[in-house]
Amino acid sequence: MPIFEYQCRDCDRPFELFVTADRKPACPSCGGANLLKLLSTPGMVGASGPAGAEDCAAPAAMCGARGGRCGCN
Repeated sequence: MPIFEYQCRDCDRPFELFVTADRKPACPSCGGANLLKLLSTPGMVGASGPAGAEDCAAPAAMCGARGGRCGCN
């Protein structure tokens, strides 16, 4: 879904807004249309933890686990 980040140039308020092709964005605070579209950082859906933190399928003695971390990866 297209959710965009904007900053109102009239009241300086940042906000996020769901925008479709037929909808003209406006500031929810002051109603102004003088907006600056901000560069958004992408989000990760379904990420459960840092990379490499998965459980190892092999026994620790076989995969070289050190300090509680799996060395299979």
